[in-house]
Amino acid sequence: MAASPSTARAINDRNALRLLQQEGPLTAGRLKQLTGLSRPTVADLVERLTAAGLITVVGEAGERRRGPNAKVYGIVADRAQLAALDVRTEGVAVVVSDLVGAVLAEAWVPIAVDAGTVPAVERAVALVERTVKEAGAGRLHTVGIGAPGLIDPASGELRVSKGLPEWHRLLVAALQGRLPEARVSLENETNLAALAEQRDGAAQDRDTFVLLWLGRGTGAAVILDGSLRRGASGGTGEIGFLPVPGTSGLPSAADCGGGFHSLASAAAIAELAGEHGVVAEPDTEPVAAGAVRAAAARAREEPASADARFLDALADRVAVGVAAVAALLDPGCVVLGGEIGQAGGTELAARVQDRTARMSPLSTEVRASLLGGGAVLRGALLTARDRAQDELFGPSAAP
Repeated sequence: MAASPSTARAINDRNALRLLQQEGPLTAGRLKQLTGLSRPTVADLVERLTAAGLITVVGEAGERRRGPNAKVYGIVADRAQLAALDVRTEGVAVVVSDLVGAVLAEAWVPIAVDAGTVPAVERAVALVERTVKEAGAGRLHTVGIGAPGLIDPASGELRVSKGLPEWHRLLVAALQGRLPEARVSLENETNLAALAEQRDGAAQDRDTFVLLWLGRGTGAAVILDGSLRRGASGGTGEIGFLPVPGTSGLPSAADCGGGFHSLASAAAIAELAGEHGVVAEPDTEPVAAGAVRAAAARAREEPASADARFLDALADRVAVGVAAVAALLDPGCVVLGGEIGQAGGTELAARVQDRTARMSPLSTEVRASLLGGGAVLRGALLTARDRAQDELFGPSAAP
């Protein structure tokens, strides 16, 4: 049965909004090409969506022709404001943006290990409130949070973890209480980093890959056929607990010491750098990332240097994790993420790929992160934006 005129209009409007979400601002001509609709039909839907306050003219097409330049239409950016948080053991970063993701304000606050649970939560929530005020935003529509640790797929809450501060678990409820009209969601930090690398970073051409997080802790995120895989208990990618050779023991259910974490965490990498006499510029970035960045830069100039030998030793360690991932999932591509993955760049990635090829018959390309530690905040903002746009421009939004 053919759709009624009103149903057909609603379907066309939703398709146009979806394209503007995915592609960004478009001309009516480009909307015509992407939708396959006639020019009059596109003109009508543009008029309807503009009158409804969903889209607006955001510029003109660059190419000149007879008559005026074509108008470029985009989503109304100030229809809603969003916030994203990157929650770390040592502090919180926050960014506030408009509906299309343009940053309005951002900030960071350190939180001491001995700050106490209630003061730590208050410090983090106050940071969000100050940043929202600085951005000139009204009420927030959506808040996306990235945090380390296991997230219970049933409750959406962080599970109790020996290695993580208690205030992490209480932050979501505290934010929801202070921002009752906002939609607050929580996701594992490595999962968010992978989503960001797929959208804006090193894996834009991949719908199947694994992000191996190399930072203060270690972790992995798995994207298969375009979908993020979390596992039955939310623990997909907890590679820090992977038993590996080269450590002093085995991990336990409560402690990843003795697992891959003992080879590739920031502390382990900093110790390895010290053993090779590799030093970074002081106070420029975390010790491990700074040492890796400095070594990668110097190794390009002196392939037989101590810096090159340090990168070789580090690649030996990282390749153990990459080869394990390849054997289980055969993703074809592993991105070395986090501050350390980005710092190592192609120098480290090439070494890891070479060593993985010796251990595994499965072809695995190894790439360096393009977003580094900033991928978590970027991923949190992208998921907040997607959620807000899907809600605001869903079936009930079209006029």
